[in-house]
Amino acid sequence: MEEFLNEINYDKLIEKSLKTVVIEALKIAERQGLPGENHFYITFKTNHPQTRISDYLKSQYPQEMTIVLQHQFSNLKVDNTKFSVDLSFGGISQTLVVPFDAVTYFADPYAKFGLSFSSDEETAANEKTLPEEPQAEKKVCGSATVVSIDAFRKKK
Repeated sequence: MEEFLNEINYDKLIEKSLKTVVIEALKIAERQGLPGENHFYITFKTNHPQTRISDYLKSQYPQEMTIVLQHQFSNLKVDNTKFSVDLSFGGISQTLVVPFDAVTYFADPYAKFGLSFSSDEETAANEKTLPEEPQAEKKVCGSATVVSIDAFRKKK
């Protein structure tokens, strides 16, 4: 059964839609490789519970890490919740598994395209720090003012 919502969180809806752009771009690279000069910079939270990286990389990047998918990557596998890729670090091939919930930044510099995402922790912190909106009393107003926008239009 779906959870009943008291309000629509448009920020979350937009972020989910934009993550679909990342997923689709990675699926293109998975199917055919990167076209032309396109390449991806992907920053993600290494401390996300579903991120899988070696202990060596985790010790070097305890919070966040940026990877570049351009010429030397292999075994890119993408599904709707995560991607995995083999990259070489110091001549040693390693597999990284990155959930899309851990991605904080995605860019294709060649296309001059980039997206930033807030992490779930940041979203939760922001929601906690937002001041409570005062509950408006429901009143029925007897009259309303109609404003014509003709005054703001350019005259020919």
